[in-house]
Amino acid sequence: MPAAIRRWHAVAEARDVAGLADLLADNVVFESPVVHTPQEGRALTTKYLAAAFQVLNNEGFHYPNQWFGARSAVLEFATGIDGIAVNGIDMISWDEADRITHFKVMIRPLKAINIVHEKMRETLMAMSATS
Repeated sequence: MPAAIRRWHAVAEARDVAGLADLLADNVVFESPVVHTPQEGRALTTKYLAAAFQVLNNEGFHYPNQWFGARSAVLEFATGIDGIAVNGIDMISWDEADRITHFKVMIRPLKAINIVHEKMRETLMAMSATS
């Protein structure tokens, strides 16, 4: 398993938002399944991943399959939210320093996209209200 993905798994499993600072490149790009435009930079990517840790990364979250390239990986994930099965992939690329440069999330089915959109919106709004 590539070092960048080992580090990602450790951060995700611990829901370690602070650990994202060392894992994400300054110019990282995050692509969400529910936001039209790519989100650029470490601060925005951290915000979205922190919300995802709360919304998606529950007791049922796991990665059943993973595929690795030289500097990229596709991680299939599965979880459930409010009784709705959520299936998706994280497409991750990293640089020579093993820092993530691109993170794209894709989710299926439509019910899952809708519930993730709703919960992420609520979580991001709550995060904005406290900062």
